[in-house]
Amino acid sequence: MGFFDTLGKKATEAYNVTTKKTGELAKEAKLRMKINENKSNINDLYKEIGKKVYEKHVRQENIDIKADLEEECAKIDILSSEIESCLTSILELKDKKQCIKCHAEIDENAVFCPKCGEKQPEIEVKEAEVVTENLENSDVKPENATEAEIVEEKVSGEDNTEREKASQESNSDQQ
Repeated sequence: MGFFDTLGKKATEAYNVTTKKTGELAKEAKLRMKINENKSNINDLYKEIGKKVYEKHVRQENIDIKADLEEECAKIDILSSEIESCLTSILELKDKKQCIKCHAEIDENAVFCPKCGEKQPEIEVKEAEVVTENLENSDVKPENATEAEIVEEKVSGEDNTEREKASQESNSDQQ
């Protein structure tokens, strides 16, 4: 039986790892699709800007960038920041970071970039502050109770029931 138990555990571990990796790949694919969509939208905006500039040139009008192109430029800025955000998310999924000089994808813990040799800034590790707050059951209203609090109440209620049964059994044994 030990062999089959071990085999079952190994199969479960392999399944869990595969599921995790598949999920990460799916997230990365979605992010890359979003990046490509945003790049396409940026190219459309570039064409629109070029068209406006050329039309002004043909009509021999002066171009006021603030008035004529501000809306398109703002859209490009927004799309570019979304692309950067997606790229950062992809790097985090892969446990990688971007070189500050050549923008190559490098290992998260790398001190120097293997491509250009640039020293990378150290990553500051911040300790998470753990805040625990004990609430009395009377302080929690049922409509505000989280699932964990509800489960806690049920478990503590079960514990009390089990304790009562045990004390009744011990009392009957003593008599």
